[in-house]
Order: sequence, then structure tokens, then C-alpha cells
Amino acid sequence: METNSVSSSVIFFFFFFIFLVLFVINGNCTVTYDNKAILLNGQRRILLSGSLHYPRSTPDMWEDLILKAKNGGLDVIDTYVFWNGHEPSPANYNFEGRYDLVRFIKTVQKVGLFVNLRIGPYVCAEWNYGGFPVWLKYVPGISFRTDNEPFKVAMQGFTQKIVGMMKSENLFESQGGPIILSQIENEYGSQRRALGAAGDAYMNWAAKMAVGLDTGVPWIMCKDDNAPDPLINTCNGFYCDAFTPNKPYKPTMWTEAWTGWFNEFGGTVHQRPVQDLAFAVARFIQIGGSYINYYMFHGGTNFGRTAGGPFITTSYDYDAPIDEYGLIREPKYGHLKELHKAIKLCEPALVSADPTKTSLGTFQQARVFSTGNGSCAAFLSNFDSNSAARVIFNNMHYNLPPWSISILPDCRNVVFNTAKVGAQTSHVEMLAANSQFYSWETYNEDTTSSDDSSAFTANGLLEQISVTRDTSDYLWYITSIDIGSSESFLRGGQKPILTVSSKGHAVHVFINGQLAGSAYGTRAKTRFTFTGPVNLRVGTNKISLLSIAMGLPNNGMHYENWAVGLGLVELDGLDQGKKDLSSQTWSYKVGLRGEMMSLASPDKDSSVEWTQISAITQNQQPLRWYKAFFDAPNGDEPLALDMTSMGKGQVWVNGQSIGRYWLTNANGNCGICHYNGTYRAPKCQLGCGQPTQRWYHVPRSWLRPTQNLVVLLEEIGGDASKIALVKRTTSRVCANAFEHHPTVANYKIESTAPQKMLRQARVHLSCGPGQSISAIKFASFGTPKGTCGSFQLGNCHSQNSNALIEKMCVGKESCKIAVSNSYFGSDPCPRVLKKLSVEAICSTTMN
Repeated sequence: METNSVSSSVIFFFFFFIFLVLFVINGNCTVTYDNKAILLNGQRRILLSGSLHYPRSTPDMWEDLILKAKNGGLDVIDTYVFWNGHEPSPANYNFEGRYDLVRFIKTVQKVGLFVNLRIGPYVCAEWNYGGFPVWLKYVPGISFRTDNEPFKVAMQGFTQKIVGMMKSENLFESQGGPIILSQIENEYGSQRRALGAAGDAYMNWAAKMAVGLDTGVPWIMCKDDNAPDPLINTCNGFYCDAFTPNKPYKPTMWTEAWTGWFNEFGGTVHQRPVQDLAFAVARFIQIGGSYINYYMFHGGTNFGRTAGGPFITTSYDYDAPIDEYGLIREPKYGHLKELHKAIKLCEPALVSADPTKTSLGTFQQARVFSTGNGSCAAFLSNFDSNSAARVIFNNMHYNLPPWSISILPDCRNVVFNTAKVGAQTSHVEMLAANSQFYSWETYNEDTTSSDDSSAFTANGLLEQISVTRDTSDYLWYITSIDIGSSESFLRGGQKPILTVSSKGHAVHVFINGQLAGSAYGTRAKTRFTFTGPVNLRVGTNKISLLSIAMGLPNNGMHYENWAVGLGLVELDGLDQGKKDLSSQTWSYKVGLRGEMMSLASPDKDSSVEWTQISAITQNQQPLRWYKAFFDAPNGDEPLALDMTSMGKGQVWVNGQSIGRYWLTNANGNCGICHYNGTYRAPKCQLGCGQPTQRWYHVPRSWLRPTQNLVVLLEEIGGDASKIALVKRTTSRVCANAFEHHPTVANYKIESTAPQKMLRQARVHLSCGPGQSISAIKFASFGTPKGTCGSFQLGNCHSQNSNALIEKMCVGKESCKIAVSNSYFGSDPCPRVLKKLSVEAICSTTMN
């Protein structure tokens, strides 16, 4: 019996070894879920994720962005799939350049992170038409996102296309790839409820269709509480701690934790304090949440005409931890990185136990995760937005700032508090790139002629997108009116008044080739009316109305039926009274002549006669094209165009569309921004009275060493000679930390001893890539006052602060300084809680 038992054991371990070898070779992984978490190979995981949309950056940026996400403590990269970018016309697919989805996912895999592939294919995302291709609107009998056969056929076809591509490249985790989750549909709950039975039928069909694709990984459906099994319903929002999944056997997941908010032309810039964002994340974790995705972790840029809305800015920065240009935003990135470390320390308890809640006061509570094997993690929260609290937990006193949570991975020692920011603050500036534009030339767009082979006539006013099919932002509506010599206004009377009503989004009015005025809608109110006097002469007068789309809508019930373009044109003040021009014959031209001639392309020879800017007496003219050349500046700092001198239009570099620009000033309510209290987008606004977007990202990968071509179309008038190329660089960094500041780095878990905290806090200063600390502008260990940029000495100050920190930091890219009496040699003020405040100057390192 003993011999047979040994033999059986040997055989068992032999085959088990073979299984392990095959498993490692194949790299396959099972992805399942239970009520606690997503399980990878049977192991529950707390997964931290960040959204990074591949078309909103360039392939040359992807690996660096993903590495920064990984170094910030993320496990997963989340991205939508953009149907209109991949299938611009039926069965005509594009997976090149910024739309190389396979390359993007393989880059994530190379860096060592997982992927949540949110196929949709409706994405919203402030993206043009919500990600749907415009041709979809014209499929006979179609109705978007409902129980409609033409739509379901098209949607299933694209979804199958994407899943098939992923399978052919072995990119699902079940095949050894990085994709652990996929999403079908997007934020469908409100539309489903509005549609009733048709919405329910469509949702169930979409879920069944997705599961039938057999990806081997779970599917999710966000913001729809009725998501059918086996799909996991998930939460999106600024806060999700009130969310519970629709079945007790599903994990609690947050697919969009909004790190900030998008911006719209004419609106302010939105920021979300990192203290509140960290507080929101900790609130979600303490109720048993196990998956969090930051939307966005890097927002990027709406290149070309991809911005939706309408009126969404070209920048999609989103106040994300990695900014539009790929630079780390501090203290947001650093504070979240510390939060992620703290959460991971708690992971054994979080995935093994359910939280118990204990009241610690009116607005204070403790949530404790305690397992039978000794793991214990606690979250002490203070929901009072105005007052700090001192609480007793496990017979120990803890101080909780307002609107904050302290994390205790051993139910004893605080390693992180959401309101106590120890990460440095970085100040980024746009500085001259020392690269001048030369050979400025201009070309005047024709505003009068309708003699064009592509022009056509029709009675009445046509809906814009049905004519342009979104091939251009621009559509000319051209008609004429005859004025007799007897009209009273010709003899000193008031000029006739032209009224143009539009369904969106902007219009420029030209009378006999001269700009008579412009009018614009807003994102909240796309419909608007132009009303203004016009100069008419005896004879035939040409009325040319340039209607402009500023991005197609990306959300709303049946937005495919929303109209764009002109709806009514009237002329008042003639002797005959008001004349309705709407129903008369109009000529239509899609796009501008410069677009048709590909003036933005460096590879197109054009017969256009460009004129030197110096020969023009008046540059402030509407509908002009400009071009110039510039050499790429040295260094590797991100670049942008400063468009302050311009009005509104579009810009290209070496044939690549940077996007729409508009130097309209922001209207809003800008004031002091406090982290405490419930956050909503209007809470922390910046930039009132300044252009919503002044700088426009120019990826370095789009540049040649010399002779780079910049082309712009200016709609309303500007001075192109004052456009500047600037570089985005970190100019200074600051640190401001108290003694005994809780950090994960100070928390030690020893295998032979209980956990303990080392009470020596440290500050970390770091300049950007290619930079070093060139000077210390301020340093004080004691009781300094103020904030970064306005530090002042307090009543207590260690006299050697500046000299010690200069010696430690100057000439280095980064340095760490202990916040302790021993480091500075003596205690400058005994029995007083001290802090260290430092402001350092960053400069480019000379090779």
C-alpha cells in the first residue's frame, strides 16, 4: 500500500508539473467573477484601471503613457473602440496610425498591464457622433440603439469585426492576451427606460449577442441596472459608493470615476481636487468595491474633427493625472499613487471579508475588513465637509480632516489620508520654443462664387448633415435678392435687417462677398438666431451663408434625428415689408474651396496663387488660408501652437489635422476651489475671461527636422504672423509636508514582527524628463506659511534649511528630504508640529 501510494503521488506530481509547464507556455488565464471581485486564475483581485483612448494620442506616445499609468499603480488600461474612426464608410476599414487598435493593445501587454476593451460600439466620450459613423444614419429604416433590425445588423457586424481581430491576434486573456473584460453598449439605462419594451428587448439582444461571441472573458454593461446575466452592471459618476450590483453574486465595479470634466468652447476649464477624488475612491473601496477605472487617466487631444458635443474643445485634458501632452500632473498623480499603494496593502482583507460598519460620531464611521487568518484593514471616514474630527478606534485616537478617509492596512497604523497631500506640486508653463515661422503666405477663400462643379441647387433650406455627410464642417447656402432703385432705405433710411435662424452650430453671413456678421450657438443651446443690418445695393445682391458644424452630438435620445443647419431666412425693412427667403431657390456647396484643393496637404501641388503676408495691408480678414514653415526645436518637451492672435478655424501641421481652434473667452463662475464637499463640474472653474483653449498640441512625431508646413483656415480674422510655437515644461516644483505625515513608504511589514510605522516623513522633489533642479527658491523647516509660489517664513525656522536642501538637490533630477529634526541638526521649536516647505526651480539639462 505504501509503495502504491508513493507511485501514485509521483505520477500525480509528474502530470501536475506537465500541466504547469503547458500553462506557462500558453500563458492562458481564466477570468471569472464572484460577489467580491474579478478572479484571475481563481484569485480575487482589487483592480485599478485608467482610461487612455488610443486615437487621442499618437502611437509614439502610447508606451510612455502606459508606463506612467503602471508606475502610478494601475493594473488595467481601459479604452473605448471608435467605430467611426475604424469604418469611415461601409466595409472600408481603417486600423492605421492612431487607429491601430491591435498595436495599442499589444503595447499594453508589453508593459505588463491588462485591458478592459469597451467595444460599445456607442461610446459617447464627447466624441463626434458618439462614435457612430455618419453613414449609419442613412441606412434605410434605421433607428439607433433600440430594437431595430437595421441597427442591430450593423452593430453586430462591427462588434464581430473587433472581437474577430482580437481573437486572431490572441489578445483575450483566455488566449494568453491582456484583455480581461469587454463592454457592450454604454450608459444605456436612461434610454432603455425611456424606450420601454423596445429598450429592454434591445438590451437583452445586445447582451446575448456579446456573450455568444465566446471571448472567454466577462462582459460588462455600465449605467444600466437591468443588465442581464451573465453581464456585470457597473457604475459611472463622480461618486459610486451608493451603488450595488443588480445581483448578489456580481462584484461591485466602477467603470468611470471622473477625474475632472471635459471643456467646451466658451466655457471655463474644470478641475477636480485630488483630495476629493481620492476620498471618492476610498469611499467606494470601503463599501466593498473591487474595480475602479479613472475616466480619464490621460485624456489627450481631439485631433482632426473628432470632438463631439457640439462645441467640445480640441483639448480633452480632463484634468487627468497625466495631462493632455503626456506630462505627469502633480499632485494628482502622486497622491493617487500613494492611495493605490495603500489599497494594495489592504487587498488580502478586502477580497476575503465583508466590511462591518461602526459609528464613530455624527459624521464619522469605521469600516473594518477582518478575516479569520488575521488580516485586518480599516477605513476611518469623516463626512463632515467643514470640521475635522478626533475619533477613538480600537482604543486609539485618530485625527480626521474634513471630508476625508484614513486607511489602516493593519487596523492600527494610518498609511494614507485622502485629504493630506504629501506629493509635490508641479507648475507647468508654456515657453517660447525658439523656433520661428517663416515665409507666411495667404490665400483668400471665395465667398461669392457658386460656379462650382460640386454645387447644386434646391428649393428651400436643406438639413446640413444630409448634404455634407459630415465630410466637412462647412456648408454654403447661397441665394440672391434683387433690389430696385426705388427702395426707401437707399435714400437714407434704415438698412434692411436680415434674420437667419439656425439649428446649429454657427453661421457667417456674407453679403456680396463682405462679412456682415456671425452668430454662434452653445453646447447647451445649439439653436440660435443671427439678426443684423445688411448693406444691399441696387440690382442683384448675393447672400452667402456659411453654416458650420462644431462637432456632431454624442448623446441624447435618437440624436441621429437632430438637425443641423439653417431653418429660416428673412429680410425685413424693404418697402414690401418682410420677405421670407427660406423657400426660394438656394445653391449649395459642401466645404470650402481650399479643402477641395487640399491646401493643408504638403504633398499636393496647387495652382493657388498664395500671397506674401507682408504685401497685405489688412490681415484681419475673414475666410483666409495661411501657411508658413518652421523647423523642429531641439529637445523633447511637448509642443503646442499659441493661437492667441487668431479667431476661429482649423489648423494642420504637415498635413495632420491638429483640430478646431476658437479663441472665444470663457464665461463662468471662477472662485476659490475647496476640496471638501460634494463635487460637481461647476464647482471648481478656472479661466474666466480668458480663451477656453489657447494652446493646441503639436505631437513631435508629426515633425521633420526642418521645413515643417503649418496651414490654417481662419474664419473670422486674425494675425497669423503672431502665432507662436511653444514648449510645455515644468518650471518649478514644490513640497509641503508635516512631520509624521502618513505614507506607505513608512509602513513596514516584517515577517518576524508585528506591523509598525516609521514616523519619519519625507518629501520628494522631481523635475520633468531632461530637467534638473537648478535652484532652491524657498526652503524652511519649521512653521512656514503660504502655498506653492507664495511661501513665507513663519515664527519658527531652521536657519540651515536652504543650505542643506541646496546641497541635497541642486543639479539633480530628483531628491528626497527627510522631514525631521535629526536631518536639520536640531529642533527649531520644541513641542511644535513642524513642516517642511520647499520651492525648487527646474531647468533643462544641457548635454
